[in-house]
Amino acid sequence: MAASSGDVVAVVVAVVVAVMMAVAVAAGEVSDDGGDQPSPPCARRPVVFAFGDSNTDTGGIAAGMGYYFPLPEGRAFFRRATGRLCDGRLVIDHLCESLNMSYLSPYLEPLGTDFTNGANFAISGAATVPRNAAFSLHVQVQQFIHFKQRSLELASRGEAVPVNADGFRNALYLIDIGQNDLSAAFSSGGLPYDDVVRQRFPAILSEIKDAIQSLYYSGAKNLWIHGTGPLGCLPQKLAVPRADDGDLDSSGCLKTLNAGAYEFNSQLASICDQLSSQLRGAMIVFTDILAIKYDLIANHSSYGFEEPLMACCGHGGPPYNYDFNVSCLGAGYRVCEDGSKFVSWDGVHYTDAANAVVAGKILSADYSRPKLPFSYFCSA
Repeated sequence: MAASSGDVVAVVVAVVVAVMMAVAVAAGEVSDDGGDQPSPPCARRPVVFAFGDSNTDTGGIAAGMGYYFPLPEGRAFFRRATGRLCDGRLVIDHLCESLNMSYLSPYLEPLGTDFTNGANFAISGAATVPRNAAFSLHVQVQQFIHFKQRSLELASRGEAVPVNADGFRNALYLIDIGQNDLSAAFSSGGLPYDDVVRQRFPAILSEIKDAIQSLYYSGAKNLWIHGTGPLGCLPQKLAVPRADDGDLDSSGCLKTLNAGAYEFNSQLASICDQLSSQLRGAMIVFTDILAIKYDLIANHSSYGFEEPLMACCGHGGPPYNYDFNVSCLGAGYRVCEDGSKFVSWDGVHYTDAANAVVAGKILSADYSRPKLPFSYFCSA
C-alpha cells in the first residue's frame, strides 16, 4: 500500500530534524538529555552571500530577465510565484532557516529586498564559461565587489547600510555552480568522456578557483563550496534516447555522467585543499553534494520518497515524465498531486521535500571537509 501524503511528509521532517538535532548536540547547543533549550545557532547576525545557478537562485532570473514562474512553482511552501524553479524552498532556503535568518534576497530584485543577512547573486542558467557572459560566475563575483564597495562608500559618509565592514568580513560566501557547465560539456560536440574531462574541465575549474581567490582578496575568509550533484540521475538526462540500458547503474542512473560529476568534484575538492593551504586565514569548506543526493536517490524509500527518477512536473508519464518539447509550465504539462513523494520537481531541480533532506545532510557536516557545522562562521 502506498504511503499517504501525511506519512511521507512526516518521514522527511523526522529525518531532517534528527540530523539537525544531532549537529546541535555535537556542537553543545542543546543537551542530549532534553534538559536544556536550544540556543541560537549564531552569536552574531549571520550574513551570507550566495553565488551559483538555478539550484540557488531565489528570484534573480525573474528580476533580471522579467521571467515569471507561476504556480505550481512554489505551491508546496510559498504558495505563490517567487522566481524559484521548485515547488517550494531551495537548499539555500533551508540552510538560512537553520540560522534563524531571513531568506536571501536576489541582488537584482529592485523592490522589497532585505540585504541585512546578505544577498543572493545566483542566477538560473548561470555557468562558469564563457566568463564574461551575462550572469556567469565571474560576473556574479564582480556584482558582489560592486555591492561591497558601494556599501562601504555609503557607510563612510555616515549613511545606513544593510551590511557593514564587519558583516562583510565575517560573512559566509557560498558557491554552488558547475551543473550547467557539465551538462553542456557532455551534451555537445560528441566528445568522448576522456576528452571532456581533459579539454573542458580545466576551464570550468579555473573559473571557480578564480572566484574563490577574488572573493578572498576582496576580504572573504569563510568560503563554503558545493560540489555538483549526480548529473546522471536527472530525469532530463535519463530521458535522452539510448540504444540500451547498459550505462545504467543499480539505482537507474547513467554511470558515465555520474563518473564525470565525481571526477569534477574530486578535482574541485583538491583545488579547495590547495587554496586552503595557500590563502592565509581562509577557511574553505568543500561539501560533497553528489554523495548526498545519490544517497537520497539510491535509498529514497528510507527517506519517504516513492519516485526518485521521475519528474513531478512535466510531460510524458513514466518512467521519467520528462519531454524536451513540453517542460514544466509548458503547454500540455502535467503535475503530480503530491510533490513530497518525488525527489525531482521538473526533471532538473529537486522538490522542496528533497531539498530539505539535502540541507539536513549538509548541516550534519558528515559530507564536508573539514567537518565544520554550517553555523561556524557566525558562532564565534
